[in-house]
Amino acid sequence: MKILGLDFSSSQRSAAVFNDEDAVAHQEVDVSPGRDMKPFALIESALRLAKLEREEIECIAVGIGPGSYAGIRVAISLAQGWQLGTGVRLLGISSVAGIAAQAGADGVSGKFSVAIDALRGEFYLASYETTGRGVTETIPLKLTTLAEAQELERAGELLIGPEATRWFPNGRLIFPHAAMVARLAAQRSDFVAGEKIEPIYLRETTFVKAPASRAIPL
Repeated sequence: MKILGLDFSSSQRSAAVFNDEDAVAHQEVDVSPGRDMKPFALIESALRLAKLEREEIECIAVGIGPGSYAGIRVAISLAQGWQLGTGVRLLGISSVAGIAAQAGADGVSGKFSVAIDALRGEFYLASYETTGRGVTETIPLKLTTLAEAQELERAGELLIGPEATRWFPNGRLIFPHAAMVARLAAQRSDFVAGEKIEPIYLRETTFVKAPASRAIPL
């Protein structure tokens, strides 16, 4: 199956084409502050490298975070529009699972945790273990405080993620990559309608009631 993978959840945003068990093209762009991302150009570049036309893509796999909410929304919107226009299959893939799988591919062994800045002094954290059978999740994704994550590192846990070294002295930088998102999607068949794909966001949505309107004297 020809899969277009997209992951815009970190500062390294990427598009990749996966074709029959192998990533045949991978394009990446750094969107650090002050730099612009042109998502359509990124996708077209990946397709060009793979020597494929848009119409040949059979599935789009989107990294749904957690991470940059704005970036994830852009990727989801692109996928939704593509499905409306062509009927292509869609899958949402956890960017954290992608990072964990990438860690295994990069040779990280034993126990480790993926940590992603959730702002407000909190982190998204999920724990994994690499064994002879591959990478296995041991603790599901949750919100934790910076202090709790730092305590985990002091206890000997390796913390990885797109900004790991910023917060954790012994952390390891590993970014989510579209090629791994596409590879994980190739193992699944639970395709969804575009409107069903949402960013991973563990906080409860809060609404602030607007004050009652007041008459303005004339």
